[in-house]
This record gives sequence, structure tokens and C-alpha cells, in this order.
Amino acid sequence: MRVMLAANITPFLHGGADYHIQGTADALIAAGCQVEILRLPFTFSPEQSILDLMQWCKTLDLNQPNGYRIDRLISLQFPCYGINHNKHTAWIMHQHRAVYELYDQNQSTQPEFKNAIQQFDQLALGQCHQRFANSKRVAERLYQYNDLKATALYHPPPAYQAFHAAESLGYIFCPSRIETLKRQDLLIKALALAPNALPVVIAGTGGQSEQLMQLINQLGLNNRVRMLGAISEAQKIAYYAHASAVFFAPFDEDYGYITHEAMLSGKAMISCTDSGGPLEFIEHGNTGWIIPPDPQAIAEVLTWIAQHPNQTAEMGKAAKAAWPEFGISWNKVVSQLLET
Repeated sequence: MRVMLAANITPFLHGGADYHIQGTADALIAAGCQVEILRLPFTFSPEQSILDLMQWCKTLDLNQPNGYRIDRLISLQFPCYGINHNKHTAWIMHQHRAVYELYDQNQSTQPEFKNAIQQFDQLALGQCHQRFANSKRVAERLYQYNDLKATALYHPPPAYQAFHAAESLGYIFCPSRIETLKRQDLLIKALALAPNALPVVIAGTGGQSEQLMQLINQLGLNNRVRMLGAISEAQKIAYYAHASAVFFAPFDEDYGYITHEAMLSGKAMISCTDSGGPLEFIEHGNTGWIIPPDPQAIAEVLTWIAQHPNQTAEMGKAAKAAWPEFGISWNKVVSQLLET
């Protein structure tokens, strides 16, 4: 079977989407498919560039380019959903969030632009042969804003077999891009309110790195927070393995590999009530904590972890035991994506 994967590329801005795209391609190839990846150059501004790309997608027919029949088109990102194909499966990582759940009527985005994207999604996704979403949360947004249903289809994180548990070395691990939506600042503010909490180790880079460092300095936490910057996959796996718990409390996350990586590493998760996708996997009080996005509430959990290392370790073991129950596998993904 010939399969075309359609997604975007934002030059020099890489993250979980790249793992998702390549992981899907690798799984399809392993299942015996011939796979090509089409990645469209995407820029967030000017807005006209997005409208132009939407229009171009609507004119592109991939049923039989250059005389070679493509059996299935799987589109992963906006605006690839608009490409024409008779067997078009959409597996939605997320929509263009700036005109949906992150829309601010006081920002510069014009209502006409917002409406154009929503109408495009309504028509393009409505015409797809199948619709899947990265998580239940992404499916909920699609139904909320576009009145379209999609089935949640989970996939494993990259190199998921390599994650493992090891002896705790007494720190809270916080790996992620350092951006406003990832909310590492909540952890830092909470740490300032919890003088007896374990130290914090933060891994990753991003647009808010300098601001986060300024906050750490301002609160006098230099001796209690370690900023690692960019680390290798091997280092990341080791830091997970030796952590006491993992903090990941983004705002309305789509899916979140970090939740799965923590569970596979046998670590309890700290997340928040508005963190979106991660909440589909954490059981409060058993495999982690789901608490309000409030520094004081987080500080109380940090203090409890420091005071109860054995119970925290048991929660981590429960998290590791719970992950297989979700039945997440690439074989399942391929089976559903290629379903007739």
C-alpha cells in the first residue's frame, strides 16, 4: 500500500510533532507500506501566508500524482487536511490554536482570519474519510468548535522501550520546552513557598529561558534549581530514572509525551486541573497529583513528596504498572489509520 503522510515544517523550530511524524512513518513502513512524507513550509506570520497555504492545499489532488496511485493520505497538521484525496484520514495533533482555545479577542488576530480558518477546518475535516485525534482533549476541542467528532488515538513516545526506573536521587524533574504555555514558572513560584521541598532540575530550551532564570534569581532559588538547557536523549532517560517525581503542568496540552515518559520511568506526575491531555493518564492520589494551577497548591505537594519518599516511590510504581493498561502501541495505530 502506498501511503502519503502530510504535515508541516517550521524551519529550525522542532519538537514533539517531528517525533510524531517520523514515528508514524516508521510504523507504517514496518507494517509493509510504501511511505512518502510531504511537509509544507509553515510560518505563523504574516497571516496572509497561512491563508495562501490553505488555498494551495485546496487545489492539491494527491489521488494519482504523476500517474502513481496513492492508496491513502494521512494528514497530521493544519492545513494539510484540505488536500484532496478519496481515502483521506486526518489524525489531528491540534488545530491552529491561535484562533481556537488560545484566541484572545484583544490580540492582533482579525476576526475575518479566525473565521476563515474555522470555515476551512469545518469543510476540510468534514470531508475526510476518517478522523482521529491525538487525545481525547483534542477531540473535545474539535467537537466544541467545529461540531465534528474524532476518535482519540494514542501513540507511544519516541524510544519508549528505553525508559526505566532507578534509585531516586532526590529531585523533581521538569523536562520540556521553556515556553509560556508550559508554565515552568508555576513550579519555581511553588518552590519558593516550600522551603523543605526537594531541589528541582529543569531540562530544555525555549523562548522563556531567560525570563525563567530571572525569576529564579529574583526568588533567590539558585541553589535549589538546576537549569540543564538542552540535553541528549540518553541524559533525559537517566534524569527521569533517578528523579523522585516529575512536574509537567502545561496549559491545555494536546497530548504530552512527558506524561508517558514519566510513567514508563516509574515516576509519579504532578500536573494541573487545566493541563489538558496529561489528565487522561494520571490518577490523582494513585499515580500522581492533579491540582489547581496555583503555586501554593503545588508547594503543598512538593512538601509532601519530600516528607514521604516511600509513598512517592510507590505512586511511581503504580504509574509504571498503569501505563500498559492504556493499550498504546504503534501496531494499534497503524491498524486504525489504515482501517477501510
